[in-house]
Amino acid sequence: MATGVKSRVKLPKTARAGEVITIKTLITHRMESGQRINDDGTAIPRSIIHRFTCDFEGAQVVDVTLHPGVATNPFFEFRARVPRAGVFNFTWYDEDGAVYTDSKMISVT
Repeated sequence: MATGVKSRVKLPKTARAGEVITIKTLITHRMESGQRINDDGTAIPRSIIHRFTCDFEGAQVVDVTLHPGVATNPFFEFRARVPRAGVFNFTWYDEDGAVYTDSKMISVT
């Protein structure tokens, strides 16, 4: 499991039913390729976020597959329609088996 991993998600607290909102996510992650060598000459183990998903109340919003060429601290910005009040769930999957999650509630005005 990677150390120091922290997710950040930004979206409006409220929206109108049917409104399209912008969602921004960032996860602090080193994205080690497994090809770098540390000071004692051993390879730094591979640790890459390989998948990111977002759902709204169980309905898929986005599902992204990442590859080793993705930079440190992957950032995503996407748009989603808000059908009703509910919770957006965000999940980042690490190749080392770790899963990082976050969720944000949105109210409908």
